[in-house]
Amino acid sequence: MNNSLKQIEEQALNLSPEERAKLAEFMLESLNAPLADIESAWSQEIELRVAAYDRGDLSSYAAEDVFAEAKLTTK
Repeated sequence: MNNSLKQIEEQALNLSPEERAKLAEFMLESLNAPLADIESAWSQEIELRVAAYDRGDLSSYAAEDVFAEAKLTTK
């Protein structure tokens, strides 16, 4: 562990329990930032696919047919 991280750790331990909880929440949320980016990208993709389906640019298949085909290819 480098010295600056140690210093931050020591400073954090001097915070009140409420401040430490806020800091912990902030730090945990910062780790999830890439997840938010991924969710945003999937939301955009879903919107694009739904719009393409609504325009008739995408075909759809019955779930039963998809599962039946998948079952055949896994045997």
